[in-house]
Amino acid sequence: MKTSDFYYDLPQELIAQHPVEPRDSARLLVYDRQSRQIAHRHFYDVADYLRDGDVLVVNNTKVLPARIYGNKERTGGKIEFLLLKRLDLNRWEVILKPGRIAKVGAVFCFGNELKAQVESIGEDGSRIVRFDYDGVFEDILARIGEMPLPPYIKEKLQDNSRYNTVYSKIDGSAAAPTAGLHFTDALLQKVRDKGVKVVEVLLHVGLGTFRPVKVEDVTQHHMHSEFYSVSDAAAAEINAAKREGRRIICVGTTSVRTLESAADDNGIVHSGSGNTDIFIYPPYKFKVTDCLITNFHLPESTLIMLVSALCSREEILEIYRTAVEQKYRFFSFGDAMFIL
Repeated sequence: MKTSDFYYDLPQELIAQHPVEPRDSARLLVYDRQSRQIAHRHFYDVADYLRDGDVLVVNNTKVLPARIYGNKERTGGKIEFLLLKRLDLNRWEVILKPGRIAKVGAVFCFGNELKAQVESIGEDGSRIVRFDYDGVFEDILARIGEMPLPPYIKEKLQDNSRYNTVYSKIDGSAAAPTAGLHFTDALLQKVRDKGVKVVEVLLHVGLGTFRPVKVEDVTQHHMHSEFYSVSDAAAAEINAAKREGRRIICVGTTSVRTLESAADDNGIVHSGSGNTDIFIYPPYKFKVTDCLITNFHLPESTLIMLVSALCSREEILEIYRTAVEQKYRFFSFGDAMFIL
């Protein structure tokens, strides 16, 4: 299977540059895999497609203001860091630019509050850096950092909270689990009132979100590992639903990757934490996930490959062509689709 098999043509003007207000007013394309029918709704209608006993799985990660700008000590050369993964109290994996000034041992200053020294360079160009600071690291980031919006979003975000879900709790992501951005507290309560169980899992979104597939043979692409965690209560709720034939509906590809990583070959989800580099593409057979709420994804990305495994590549590309024709908004701040 080739990377180019997952290409579709997208006009630039359909790439959403800002979030809609309110959150749940985004458009929703609903695809029924049995009938192969498409419906055009709004996200506030999503509860119409849920039923008593369903389990809605959400990712409660929180995006840090993880993009910081500084200068090289002594020379003053400008540097941009994107924090990807916390390794311990003071050490992080980062991607940065320009890389030519960030050799091992280089020190960078971010105002008067923060310094970083490069400890090592990964094969993919990422760096391990050690930060030196006084106080609470997260408080410093809140003062000096910016939300790490993807490069296709050119407009400045006016409200940082709009790049986090209303249920975000645990700091650690370099990008938002964007399907969840459409939910409001009121909509979640409406979902619960229908008898749907909302279950939280965790996956900190990292480099895999930013890394394009550079090989033509899909099977040769390697995902960057990301930290995930599933609680005892979440695993028990999901496993009970699977035993009873109730649907597991994942909100976003990160929730899918979490469950599929935590499940054994019999489809039983095990609680615990770890790192996953799972890469899902056709003809992957899902062990836990039944349905998916997601945004529209970049051409030739690992995310469109994952969604194509749930339907088929041909079906997904036809859905995307329809979305383009109907002028849906694409990517992080774009509209959503629900694959039933």
